[in-house]
Amino acid sequence: MAKILLVEDDVSMGFLLVDFLESNGFDVKLYKDGLKGLEAFKNGSYDFCILDVMLPGLDGFSIAEHIRKINTQVPIIFLTARSMKQDKIKGFALGVDDYVTKPFDEDELLCRIHAILNRINTEENVTTDKNVNCQIGSFKFDSENQILVNGSDSRRLTQKESMVLNILCQSINNIVKREDILIAIWGENDYFHGRSLDVFIAKLRKYLKDDSSVSIENVPKVGFVLNA
Repeated sequence: MAKILLVEDDVSMGFLLVDFLESNGFDVKLYKDGLKGLEAFKNGSYDFCILDVMLPGLDGFSIAEHIRKINTQVPIIFLTARSMKQDKIKGFALGVDDYVTKPFDEDELLCRIHAILNRINTEENVTTDKNVNCQIGSFKFDSENQILVNGSDSRRLTQKESMVLNILCQSINNIVKREDILIAIWGENDYFHGRSLDVFIAKLRKYLKDDSSVSIENVPKVGFVLNA
């Protein structure tokens, strides 16, 4: 039974979602305030988070940012009335897994939750089999532990950063198709996940900039090459 943290300030919607999700086999804890929701995450153990964006105390973006500093792997869905493209891009850049706009169909939300959980199970099997220890110029990358080392300096990557770099390392100095990365990590090739991928590529370039012999080359309309 997966345990879900639900942070939603609309009391009626919150209770309806709790009843619906519990009737489908989930253990759900509801909080109506952003600060209390974050505190509950820090003090509890959750398998999934569903966050409204507009919340009293602390907004959903801030909660997600704090959660990602604590746990890079727990799935997060934003559930919100805000549908602006910039908000969606910001959410995916923070590492959230999906963005559901109100009003929504409960069965669709359930399908999205199951799809994310199934994808994570698949990703765990795939990354366990294909984790690499890769020498990238002066850098050493340990994908299993999500650590990038350069001399005495080390950096712990997020799960998504590590997955992107791991895929590039498996085909170092060769083109990796953009759509292959998107499908392998997010399960689909769409605009918003594509923008999220661009954010992670930009972060990886920043992490690798101390070695001028290393670069992540963009091949327009095709993909990327990790040159080393």
